[in-house]
Amino acid sequence: MSLMSKLLTATLIASVSLSATPTDKELMKYVKRNIIKNGSVKINSIEILEKRTIPALKGWEAFLTNIHITFNKKDVDVPEMMFVNRNVITPVLVDYTTGKNYRNEIRPNATKEYYDDKHLLMGNANAEHKILIFSDPQCPFCQDIMPDIFKAVRKNPNTFALYYYHLPLLRIHPVSGPLTRAMHVAQTKGDIDAITKFYSMKINPKETNEDKIIKAIKEQTGFVITKGELNSKEVMDAMIADEKMSSKLMISGTPTVYLDDKWDKKRDGYLEFLPKPKPVSATKNAPKAK
Repeated sequence: MSLMSKLLTATLIASVSLSATPTDKELMKYVKRNIIKNGSVKINSIEILEKRTIPALKGWEAFLTNIHITFNKKDVDVPEMMFVNRNVITPVLVDYTTGKNYRNEIRPNATKEYYDDKHLLMGNANAEHKILIFSDPQCPFCQDIMPDIFKAVRKNPNTFALYYYHLPLLRIHPVSGPLTRAMHVAQTKGDIDAITKFYSMKINPKETNEDKIIKAIKEQTGFVITKGELNSKEVMDAMIADEKMSSKLMISGTPTVYLDDKWDKKRDGYLEFLPKPKPVSATKNAPKAK
C-alpha cells in the first residue's frame, strides 16, 4: 500500500457547501475536513498547482494540488487530484458513456525547475524542444522506447534537450535501486554511453547483492563503480530528490514522458519534430536511355 493510500480516505463523491465557483480557501477547507482524516497527520499547507477545465464534461474542473503534511515526524508532499462542479467535489471522475477515468488523463505541466543542468543528459540546453523523462532501466516499456529517444536526441542535439530523472520501481525489480544510482554516478562523470547501455543489461530483477550488481555493470556497460560511490550520501540524496520531483507531477509509473512541459501520454510526440527525409528525385532513379 502506498503512503498516499495510508494517509487519504476518499469517498467516490462528496457534496459540500461551496459557492458556484469555489475559492482556493473553500477548497483547502474541504481537503482538510474530507480528504485527510488520519489523526496522526498534521496538514501544514495545501498548494494548488493547477486548475484545468474539462471541455468534454461541461462544468467540471480538475484541481491539481500538493498537500504538505507532517507524518511520523517527517515532512511529506502528497499530490492529490480533485474534480469540482459547483458544489460537488469528487476524487474520481469517470465518463460512464466512454469509460474514461479522468484521473488517468491529466497530469500537471512541468515547470522550469525541472530543466536544470544536472538533469540534462543529452542535447543542448537551448534546443528548440525539451523532452523530460522519468524512467527505470529495468522497466520493459522503458527498454522499448528509451533507445529510440536516445538516438533521436543524439542525432538532433539542436532540436532536442533530454532531461532525465530516475524513478526505480523497487517493488517490481529491486535491482533498479543500485542500477539507477550507478547511472547517476556515470552521468556526473560524463559517461553517457554507459548510461544508454544500462537499458540492455541482462540481470536478475530481484538481485540485491551489490558485489554481483557492480560486476554486471562493469561487464555489460564498461562502467566501473565502487560500493562507496554507489552508496554515497550525495547519490542517495539525488535519488530522493528525483522521487520528490516525480511526486510533484503525480507520476507513479515509468516511462513517463513530457514534451515541452506537457505530459506526452503516448510517449512519441518527439517524432513530429524529427527531420523529414528528403524525397528521392524521380529523375535520379529513372532508367537510363539506351
